[in-house]
Amino acid sequence: MIRVTVEHLGLDRSTNTPVVILREEDGERALPIWIGSSEANAIAMELQGIHAQRPMTHDLLRDIVAGLGGELQRVQITDLRDDTYFAELLIVREGKVVQVDARPSDSIALALRCDAPIFTTDGLLDRGMDAGRRDPAPQEAKDPDALRRYLEKLDPQDFGRFHL
Repeated sequence: MIRVTVEHLGLDRSTNTPVVILREEDGERALPIWIGSSEANAIAMELQGIHAQRPMTHDLLRDIVAGLGGELQRVQITDLRDDTYFAELLIVREGKVVQVDARPSDSIALALRCDAPIFTTDGLLDRGMDAGRRDPAPQEAKDPDALRRYLEKLDPQDFGRFHL
């Protein structure tokens, strides 16, 4: 598993869909994941340090895990099937690891709130935007080298401004 961080959160202009870009910590590969607007809002709020007066869903989940004596050890984005990404929460409680199936968007929002690392596989990073994407990149970005060059040139402005 390769550790990744949230590099960008924005709006894919071609589909008007929020997209989160994860980049490998010690490398150049990136993994874009298209997400729902409420999950994008939860991620954006945490990235910007904005906290609601009352707990939002991901805050509540963090508090439940902690209240039950658990700790989010890590998030793993594990698979892509039929254009859908899969993720797992690894929660440690009383020395035992509990593995919970979750959507990547929820997993990322929770990882940010728990200061937990996010990991993915070499295979998903290698596939980059080619797998499960909605064609936001130029046609030539379908080969890995062109994709890498395309991602290197990306600027957060390329996705437009994400407004809360």
